Amino acid sequence: MVRERRLTFRHLIGLALLVLILILAWPYLRNLTRIVRLYREPPPVSLPVPVQGIDRSQLADTWGGARSEGRRHEGIDIFARRGTPVIAAAHGVVTRKGWNRLGGRTVGVVGPAGWYHYYAHFDDWSIVGVGDWVEVGTVLGYVGDSGNAKGTPPHLHYGIYVDGAARNPYPLLAKRPGEDLELTPPRPRRPPARAPSGSPRRRPAARRHSAAASR
Repeated sequence: MVRERRLTFRHLIGLALLVLILILAWPYLRNLTRIVRLYREPPPVSLPVPVQGIDRSQLADTWGGARSEGRRHEGIDIFARRGTPVIAAAHGVVTRKGWNRLGGRTVGVVGPAGWYHYYAHFDDWSIVGVGDWVEVGTVLGYVGDSGNAKGTPPHLHYGIYVDGAARNPYPLLAKRPGEDLELTPPRPRRPPARAPSGSPRRRPAARRHSAAASR
């Protein structure tokens, strides 16, 4: 009789511990199911500009530009006044919020198709935390120059990573919803071929200069 009571007591303790573990793990389990669902969603064909008040026409394609330490720019720099709200370009789960040497104050969001949306150089974060679900337009933080952008004009660095590989966000941001036009990033210009002797020479086309990109 005493032995049976001890076994019952142990079973109750084990059941209570299991319930406690499930309660503590529930936020992570819930996010796991959300992330699985996100991976099953189709990738976006266009994205809103992730800086409040900035129009698509104001964007400049800074993808691939030279950076310090021999790096190439893996994203787009969107310039705005310090403190301008940075908003989520896609719905998803916040999987990272913290500081790193290059990006300064950053936030990472896993969105549809498992694409990783990276927001960097914040002046400050919003109240959104790791594990939170965000919708398009949710404020993630505020434009600044933290990290290796210190001393440059305040801006957001926005990057997209697909299966760990960087993808140029500019075509998705520049494309308006419903447009069928396939936008591709501009390729580096090659030096013009020499004209044969006696043929008329063309004047070089004027080049537009974009705003200075971050370091």
